[in-house]
Amino acid sequence: MMGKSPDLQKKLPQRLADLSRTLATLIQKKGGHFLIVGGAVRDLLIEKTPHEIDAEVRGLSTEQLIDCLHPHFPTDQVGKSFGVLKLKGLPVEIALPRTEIKTGIGHKGFSVEVDPDLPFEQAASRRDFTINAIGLDPLNGQIEDPCNGEQDIRNKTLRHVSSAFSEDPLRVLRGMQLIARFSLQPAPETIDLCQTIGLEGLASERIFGEWKKLILQGVSISSGLKFLQQSQWLHFFPEIQALVNCPQDPKWHPEGDVWVHTLHCMDAFARKRTGDDWEDLVVGLAVLCHDLGKPLTTKIGEDGRIRSPKHEPLGEEPTRNFLSQLTNQNDLIEQVVPLVRRHLSPRTFYNDQASDGAIRRLARQVTRIDRLVRVAAADIAGRPPRKDEFPEGPWLLRRAEELKVKDSAPQAVIMGRHLIERGLTPSADFSRILEKCFEAQLDGEFTSEAGGLDFLDTVVNGEI
Repeated sequence: MMGKSPDLQKKLPQRLADLSRTLATLIQKKGGHFLIVGGAVRDLLIEKTPHEIDAEVRGLSTEQLIDCLHPHFPTDQVGKSFGVLKLKGLPVEIALPRTEIKTGIGHKGFSVEVDPDLPFEQAASRRDFTINAIGLDPLNGQIEDPCNGEQDIRNKTLRHVSSAFSEDPLRVLRGMQLIARFSLQPAPETIDLCQTIGLEGLASERIFGEWKKLILQGVSISSGLKFLQQSQWLHFFPEIQALVNCPQDPKWHPEGDVWVHTLHCMDAFARKRTGDDWEDLVVGLAVLCHDLGKPLTTKIGEDGRIRSPKHEPLGEEPTRNFLSQLTNQNDLIEQVVPLVRRHLSPRTFYNDQASDGAIRRLARQVTRIDRLVRVAAADIAGRPPRKDEFPEGPWLLRRAEELKVKDSAPQAVIMGRHLIERGLTPSADFSRILEKCFEAQLDGEFTSEAGGLDFLDTVVNGEI
């Protein structure tokens, strides 16, 4: 299907508009045809602003395309066999049409042949979803839409293009994050097809890339997670699947089981993202994992009450297992796990009116108390129709700010060098002495180096 949308290309950011027109003009003069494709066109139709463009060029070989662009733009050839070029320092990637035949497992298990004369309709048939199979000519506004992707956008439907969809399992996870980002409904036939696809052959970094988009860009994260459930993909993530049908006390959780609770929590988190990708990723993963300990601990007592004792600390192992399947970023995992272990602390600390020392120790454990408060806030918000107040959050943030530990862990004042300066030889006692000093610091017995040294002297002299 072809049509004309004279205003669509005008919605491009000026830099992308100028760049795409320049490229299209250069390529047209050499006998080629330049089309913006994929996510940029989809975003324009959805009324989102794209920040980069992918393009397809017909009518030129790879060598001809390089010769055409090189005098004007420095290029990086990603791979001659794939016919893909990147323009150095510019937000654009250009590809020639290609056919792909599945030959093995994983995203590298394809035989690829570049075909500059392949019609757009045939090239589009290899794409994942109809909403990503639309082309736009930046010179005249002509749209090529052989898969009726524009109609699916209007209907907010996510639909696969063809049976070739199943050749790359990552597309199921891509569907997850697209549904979450754009509040789409999956077509029934797409769900049916996803149920026949396995996870085999996917590298963890590719899997994690889609989960990151879900957490950092999802508007309705719950919709994306429900799609995984509908597609029977939760069993590939057993720690998450275990949340389904795990009961909760309806007095405190009228929303339903732990899975339903987690869905609500993730949407509450999405409404409060800060825009700091690292912080949002740490907090978002902690919210996703915060109740992974409940399937291991939930019991129904003789009084009929449902309880999950010690689910915080016992949530550490399933959290590590789940995150290790997604990523080898140990620094990320080590920042998420303490938030899971202590996600109830804001409430207990508020109820107990915790001491300064206890708050300092909490900051030592979780690194950033402001992260912990965000996790706890999402947990509280994830219980509709309950609308609990959350005085614990502002209270703990205020106390942590006063103690200068809101966004950082307390740092030890007394270090090994101080012991050496006092003539002590490094030994097994070093750790004991340093820990005693640090504990005293956390208790507020000293705040300065001078005070710390006075305390150290009392320890060394055996007075403590």
